[in-house]
Amino acid sequence: MNIIKNRYVYFLISLLVIIPGIIFMGLNWQRTKAGPLELGIDFRGGSLLEVTFEGTRPETAEIAKLYKEFSTSEEPLADPIIQSLGTDSFSIRSKTMTDETKGKMVAEMETRFGSKVTVLNFTSVSASVGAEVTRAAGYAILLAAIAILSYIWWAFRKVEHAYRYGTAAIIAMLHDVLVVIGVEAILGYFLGWEADALFLTALLTVIGFSVHDTIVVFDRVRENSGLYRRVEYEKMVNHSIVQTLDRSITTQLTVMFTLFALVLFGGDSIRHFVIILLVGIFSGTYSSIFNAAPILVVWENREWTNWFKRKEEGVL
Repeated sequence: MNIIKNRYVYFLISLLVIIPGIIFMGLNWQRTKAGPLELGIDFRGGSLLEVTFEGTRPETAEIAKLYKEFSTSEEPLADPIIQSLGTDSFSIRSKTMTDETKGKMVAEMETRFGSKVTVLNFTSVSASVGAEVTRAAGYAILLAAIAILSYIWWAFRKVEHAYRYGTAAIIAMLHDVLVVIGVEAILGYFLGWEADALFLTALLTVIGFSVHDTIVVFDRVRENSGLYRRVEYEKMVNHSIVQTLDRSITTQLTVMFTLFALVLFGGDSIRHFVIILLVGIFSGTYSSIFNAAPILVVWENREWTNWFKRKEEGVL
């Protein structure tokens, strides 16, 4: 099985997946003026109210109208984002509201809609705290990248060109980050999904899975580089991928089947988180096999020196 042979096809597939995500990041930025993603209250500040109705649940438009009536210059609650939870509950995101306003809002719901209302969750985050969380998220991803690069450099220090392994792993990791953020941008544009603390948790988990799988492949490359010194580097890397292919796919499929079951039966509250994990882990498996190791071959052969020469020869 010659996997390395079609490395540029794999790179092209990655680009075709990443580019639409980048386009929708730009569209989101143009629409919201706040960034490439629809940010949740954990990042931009605001209030989340989750309520359940014991009787007939009102229409979404009625909830939106109620929030507009309670909106003031100090608490601009108009235009909330309302999401259905099951058949009897709502998740409502709005600008920051006080506990006092929340109490009046719930009491008015019971009076107006003639149904007992139970508050499942109420969370408020100020805009300053949201900005601090956003910075912390960026630092967390940067720190993870530095730690990964440092660890791989140390673990592969006895291998020739050890820095290449760390760099290739970081490129594969960035591939997965772009895929996850791109999918989130597309879902945010069409479905209104917001990136919150759970999204950040999913993203960091994906980074961990991606690097773990990449290290499994690279570790076999390291072992085989000592066993097959006279074998062409490209063939040795391909042999290493084939040796680890069953393990990588089996391990990731086990996780993905579990996540798929959670998507179907886990409920609305965690579906967003699980779908992002599912996408990221699939991307991590792909990048470890079809991006990270082929990058080593491209680097070893210095193939970029021939890219433009081929074009020039074609013109002549």
